Amino acid sequence: MTLLARIWGLCVVLVLALAMSSPAGAQTAAQPDAKPRVYLLRGLANIFSLGMDDLAKKLNARGIKATVHSYADWQAVSAAAVAEAKAGKRRPSPVVIVGHSLGADAAVYMGNKVSGEGVPVPLVVTFDPVTPTTASASIGKVVNYYVASGSGKPVAGPKVQNINMGGNDKIGHFNIDKLAELHEQVIGMIDRPAPRPRRPRPVAPAAPIATTPPAAVPAVASPATSSGAPATAPATETAAVPAAVRAPN
Repeated sequence: MTLLARIWGLCVVLVLALAMSSPAGAQTAAQPDAKPRVYLLRGLANIFSLGMDDLAKKLNARGIKATVHSYADWQAVSAAAVAEAKAGKRRPSPVVIVGHSLGADAAVYMGNKVSGEGVPVPLVVTFDPVTPTTASASIGKVVNYYVASGSGKPVAGPKVQNINMGGNDKIGHFNIDKLAELHEQVIGMIDRPAPRPRRPRPVAPAAPIATTPPAAVPAVASPATSSGAPATAPATETAAVPAAVRAPN
């Protein structure tokens, strides 16, 4: 075996060794999860917001990871959400937060905290929050379903949509989180299909412009002077330009 062949063999072995020693998650790190991670927060006593459990089941059935927590644990849940969103990824995965009652208040606090840590929070949904809160501009969108005639409060912020459900006597603080229609709206906001790239429209070729060759101008003999030399041509007179086609001042 020649020296060149040995060097080539060592290079091949080195490349294979480096490829085998690379972490298994290297490829997934460059491709963050397409679907967001959803955290749902219950309200007082952790028993009056069972609509959050129902919504979590519907989300998990669609392949969207969703878990339910107590509003009192929002700070610990925020820290865990940030750590999970950033673990092994070049770009953090998106986080969506949903809450009811005191859990709705905590959802806004959590959205402010998580987005402030550099994790994208495209959506926060609140069901009848009981404390006036202000959502950060770093949150993509906040949708607040509340009953203005009851204990519900609007949410302040530059990207907030407050939807007053008080016009229906059958909707109140203790059942707004359980309404199937609102669940479908929330799921639709979370599980949106990826937009399809637009194809450029074909541009029709411009029609050729027909041109008419100028008519031949017959040559006119110049009058001769008495000396036999041609007379000097008269100066050309400049025609006046109509006001209608003059360039504006």
